[in-house]
Amino acid sequence: MIFSLFSLFIPLVYGTDYETSVWPQPANFKTGGQVVSVNPPLLFHTVGGEIETLTQAYARYTSIIFPHLTDKINISTVKNVEFVTEVNVEVQDRSEAYPDINTDESYELTIPDDSKSIVISSQTIYGALLALETLSQLIIFNFEEEMYKIPNVPISIQDAPRYPHRGMLLDTSRHFQPIPELRRTIDALSYAKYNVLHWHVVDTQSFPFQSLSSPRLWEGAYSEQERYSHSDILGLIEYGRARGIRIMIEFDMPGHGASWCTGYPDICPSPNCLQPLDPSSSRTFPLIDALLGECTGYAPGAGMFPYSFIHLGGDEVDYSCWDKSPKIQKWAQSQNLSDSEAIYAYFVDWAASTARTQGRTPVQWVEVFEHFGSALDNNTIVHVWKDKTTLNTVVLAGYRALLSDEDLWYLDHLETTWELMYNNEPTSVLSPQANASLILGGESCMWGETVDASDLDNTVWPRAAAVAERLWTPLALMNVTAAEPRLETFRCLLTQRGIGAAPVTNIHARFAPKDPGSCYLQRRLISKEN
Repeated sequence: MIFSLFSLFIPLVYGTDYETSVWPQPANFKTGGQVVSVNPPLLFHTVGGEIETLTQAYARYTSIIFPHLTDKINISTVKNVEFVTEVNVEVQDRSEAYPDINTDESYELTIPDDSKSIVISSQTIYGALLALETLSQLIIFNFEEEMYKIPNVPISIQDAPRYPHRGMLLDTSRHFQPIPELRRTIDALSYAKYNVLHWHVVDTQSFPFQSLSSPRLWEGAYSEQERYSHSDILGLIEYGRARGIRIMIEFDMPGHGASWCTGYPDICPSPNCLQPLDPSSSRTFPLIDALLGECTGYAPGAGMFPYSFIHLGGDEVDYSCWDKSPKIQKWAQSQNLSDSEAIYAYFVDWAASTARTQGRTPVQWVEVFEHFGSALDNNTIVHVWKDKTTLNTVVLAGYRALLSDEDLWYLDHLETTWELMYNNEPTSVLSPQANASLILGGESCMWGETVDASDLDNTVWPRAAAVAERLWTPLALMNVTAAEPRLETFRCLLTQRGIGAAPVTNIHARFAPKDPGSCYLQRRLISKEN
């Protein structure tokens, strides 16, 4: 039985009947029935002159596309074989400025069957980067002929994302993730056509982030070796930009702030009751203002995170420490705040106003909307993570929103299968009156309580790819049954590129393969009952 299944599947990968597979599914994808050979290395040419970001990408993708060493082919001596030798890339806007929510990521990719040239056209360099990723998934290596091939040509792709914000949250507070892990995660995000790494960098447990304005904050790190220096952070931001991945930083406040107290105990209610942060302290708000200013560029000489969105948290605030603090209660009375709920409102409104003053759009968890309702400033983006039906309420109230849906898009929920993640349609809860365009996209969430460098890859991947396709591909093309063999192929592509993705059909994430067998056969060999 295994042999017959193998014989059915293997042509999808290696044979002349190779089924062209791209993840995520492009918006418009037309193929033919011919095969062309590719002469490595392809010559990449940017029409109108070199663009440094693309030149770097050409070198990167050359190593990705051509992993196998071959004897140099003299194409002039090979008869009856059509060779592709070059890729011409035409970009309308040649700017290398940092991408943002309105950046055009569309692209066109044409691979003829009667020409030596592949053509990529895009409005921006970031669309061109996405086209290079698609191209990399179309080229295969034929081991019998020791030649690279593109099957099913001519190929014509016109592609653009469904949503402009396609993110994955990564929590580096519950367990520290070293810089090489973060870089590899950014690589993998770019392969799946995500465009945002939501960096939940600090939380109750640790504060690994170096602040130049408040240099004792990172005393809250687990250890001196589990920190991110200023240079580390700047390097990571540029590493992401070069791959089309913007980083949205989050400082969750006023809750989840106990680690801030290690370096600055006076911004917390008491030595025995550390969070939420203490609004009555004369140091708290100036410290936060300066910290955000480092990130946004509001502080002179700063500006680490160019993305126009900044996440300010606002979730899961336990008022107990405020209620028990005479100092905080006295301060609240001086501000005409009646209770701790009013203190919460004051704090999160102050944080959002500060972000706006510094030229950023605040993103806050849905609890902020639950408190303010339609009184919330309309420039706030509401991040829905609890009851998904709240998304409808948020949109009906006229607010822009992101969806994370703890039931279906939390990667730390190991029992949530890729199929459940794939089938989670953001608009399914919207009423006819709701404006679906207010949904800017969404994020899968990798909370770090049980994840460190030893198991990050196989917890995130390939399930996060299911969310990526939901956020990229037009709704009419979404089909979970048809997606499975493509996801199997994409999972194998990830492993070939050094991303330790788990088998696709695990009933729990990060299970190891059950039996010996091909990467492409894991879905056949692993029983969903085991």
